[in-house]
Amino acid sequence: MGLMSFIKEAGEKLFGKGEAKAAQEAAAKAPSPETIAALNAAAAKAIADYIVFQALPVEGLDVSFDGASASVTVAGVVPDQATKEKVLLCCGNVQGVAQVNDLLVVKEPAPEAQWHAVVSGDNLSKIAKKFYGDANKYPLIFEANKPMLTHPDKIYPGQMLRIPPA
Repeated sequence: MGLMSFIKEAGEKLFGKGEAKAAQEAAAKAPSPETIAALNAAAAKAIADYIVFQALPVEGLDVSFDGASASVTVAGVVPDQATKEKVLLCCGNVQGVAQVNDLLVVKEPAPEAQWHAVVSGDNLSKIAKKFYGDANKYPLIFEANKPMLTHPDKIYPGQMLRIPPA
């Protein structure tokens, strides 16, 4: 898939707590190469922990973050295309991330899903109508974006969603 773009200001707030917050504060006080590297490492760990928390199976998961370019690079082996796309969403739908460099390998390749960036006024029914011609097919989109989505009504502008084939 290569490089995917995301809206940097939208997404999960993983960097403002725990180790990532401590690294941010240290980098702000003394922006040396060492503190910047620590900040990037803490951000990468926060994203990797988020992927693990979502119970997405990735063998050899390797996540790196470059704060200067607001980019994440993710590598590893996933069992299927759907898992790959969910991992990419976990990396990209994080506040402070503008792009994801995809180095994941899929064991069982399948057709790629389409993508949709949520805009103000969107809901899953409206998105389903756009992609499938039937608003009642919104559960397909909801299921395709679990576990990141916990409720069909909880989407936000700037969020990227997977739209699987009907």
